[in-house]
Amino acid sequence: MPVTEDYRFEGPGGEVSLADLFAGCGQLLVYHFMFGPTWEEGCPSCSFWADNFDGVGMHLAHRDVSLAAVSRAPFAKLDEYRKRMGWSFPWYSSGNSSFNYDFNVSFSPEQQKNGATYNFAPAANTGDEMPRLGAFVKEDGAIYHTYSAYARGLDVFNGAYQLLDLAPRGRDEDGQPMAWLRRHDRYDAE
Repeated sequence: MPVTEDYRFEGPGGEVSLADLFAGCGQLLVYHFMFGPTWEEGCPSCSFWADNFDGVGMHLAHRDVSLAAVSRAPFAKLDEYRKRMGWSFPWYSSGNSSFNYDFNVSFSPEQQKNGATYNFAPAANTGDEMPRLGAFVKEDGAIYHTYSAYARGLDVFNGAYQLLDLAPRGRDEDGQPMAWLRRHDRYDAE
């Protein structure tokens, strides 16, 4: 699908466009990291996924792919959290655009109450933010949205889950998916 909206994002150098997120590549993967404007820290699950992002950028770039995370929280808050977690991947604020709403990962209170569309289907139990990985390509100066993965469809992008699935006890979640999960700087705090 062609992307015709001029989406703007805030990053370390100020305002950038969706085309700028490609960082010189022809393909772009955007992870919608759940971090709302009023939240004090990022989602624990999204933080788990983001722990897998550093180090992969160079490999992706050699295949003409850029990876960036996008959240609605102000950039200063994202940058502070990124530093706390020790991450270096590109992360931008989409808080001044409709980007997250247009791709059905951020929801107004009315949508949360009356139902929203998430993962291409009606969803009654969304929060104000939900996760997604979207793929985009630039061709002849135009940007196209080519793919989306939502919810448990994101599991394949998490290296730790892939390794746990090979371990004798697997994820060992006892019917409580992700109940064990903590931000990586919080495991020793308990």
